[in-house]
Amino acid sequence: MIKEKPVDDWPKLIYDNLKDTLQTVQLWTQIVGKIRMVNTPWINHGWHVTLYVSSRGLSTGRIPYGNNSFQIDFDFIEHQLVVSASDGGLKRLSLQPKTVACFYSDLFSLLNKMNIATEIYAKPNELELAIPFAADNVHKTYDAHQMHTYWQALVRIDSVFTRFRAEFIGKCSPVHLFWGGFDLAVTRFSGRTAPLYQGKVPNMPGRIMQEAYSHEVSSAGFWPGSDIYPFPAFYSYCYPSQPGYNTQPVAPEQAFYNIELGEFILNYEAVQQAQDPEGTLLKFLRSTYEAAAKTGNWDRKLDCNLTSFEK
Repeated sequence: MIKEKPVDDWPKLIYDNLKDTLQTVQLWTQIVGKIRMVNTPWINHGWHVTLYVSSRGLSTGRIPYGNNSFQIDFDFIEHQLVVSASDGGLKRLSLQPKTVACFYSDLFSLLNKMNIATEIYAKPNELELAIPFAADNVHKTYDAHQMHTYWQALVRIDSVFTRFRAEFIGKCSPVHLFWGGFDLAVTRFSGRTAPLYQGKVPNMPGRIMQEAYSHEVSSAGFWPGSDIYPFPAFYSYCYPSQPGYNTQPVAPEQAFYNIELGEFILNYEAVQQAQDPEGTLLKFLRSTYEAAAKTGNWDRKLDCNLTSFEK
């Protein structure tokens, strides 16, 4: 059993080293996230489907199941998938190089042994290549060290996002990981409805996206990059975007607006190498929200200074 040591500083992330493992793990999280989704009541904007950063990896949190409940956790310290139930059931799967098809089969076999009967839509969402999970023998990479390193970055990012979330008293999402895009995100709402969303996302029903963007938002997040943009990066966008939004001044100086993505971008490396990573990231989160709130004429009484409560 591999057991990783904690990382003291913000870890260095290199997309080319991470991508194969993260492509596999994202598909594993889609399977786990869909299990949560079909057993949890619908919560606005798809908040019932997400995963959460935990002290050992990623977690579904408690999933209702009849008179009981269960939970599925990715442990990126000892590299196990742990399924625990309120009736005392406990099973584990080793996280190691294996195909998505093997992971899918092993997990549902384990659930059956725990008397947890569930069915999911067994194809990926939000990905161009949507191989059915049971047939995916393509994605099979799992580098334990790379996954542990990436999760250690998520731990630090989650803490800063949580602090940022606390600065707003209006409607705001949890800090959570959407397995569709594999991004950690936090979203603020102005309180007003938004124009009908017309964008398209691969392998995602339009009605889902329209509900997700039914109200005005300013959203920030972190994602590991892609072959098109091969850098782990923070992002921030608003919907609907108002004239002048993309030219608003934002911080730190390394942040920029990406026209193709329609988002403000700050590469993770700029935060990781900063003398004050937390403060640098907060500047990005606060200034990009300011850009959305200013150009969108948000009610600024929703902003909240909690400094007096932190003492």
